[in-house]
Amino acid sequence: METNYLKIAFQAVKKTDLNATDRALYQAALVASTRAYAPYSHFCVGAAVRLANGEIITGCNQENAAYPSGLCAERVALFAAGAAYPDVPFESLAIIAQSEGVIKDSIAPCGACCQVMLEAEMRSHRPLRVLLCGKESVRILNSVSSLLPFSFDAKDLE
Repeated sequence: METNYLKIAFQAVKKTDLNATDRALYQAALVASTRAYAPYSHFCVGAAVRLANGEIITGCNQENAAYPSGLCAERVALFAAGAAYPDVPFESLAIIAQSEGVIKDSIAPCGACCQVMLEAEMRSHRPLRVLLCGKESVRILNSVSSLLPFSFDAKDLE
């Protein structure tokens, strides 16, 4: 039996060291998290996607008493961006979470969101940068494939 290893490359930066473009995306995701509907988990997630045309579209998690009926912030933002600008590539996605007003350390998206993010990356024909935002620091990944190295995509349907 052979054991293989995967390495994931990401940058860890202080929030204060973000460039102006990424700082605006961080802030948009943070504001979106304050709009989350999370009466059950109290885990409020905000996401902001920047498109190639400079537009920033936000989303926040929407819970439902029938848990599978809710939707994560990442998918809300990506689906809204795709609906409003179907032909504009996605560039970057920032994700942040807070609970009872306290910003969490950077969180990773769930598996379903990773799959949707991968499809968005493929749809854009370019890497989708991902900013996993925390109170003081941000992890920046240059592609969704870093979060989902063994992925299922359109070529698997052939």
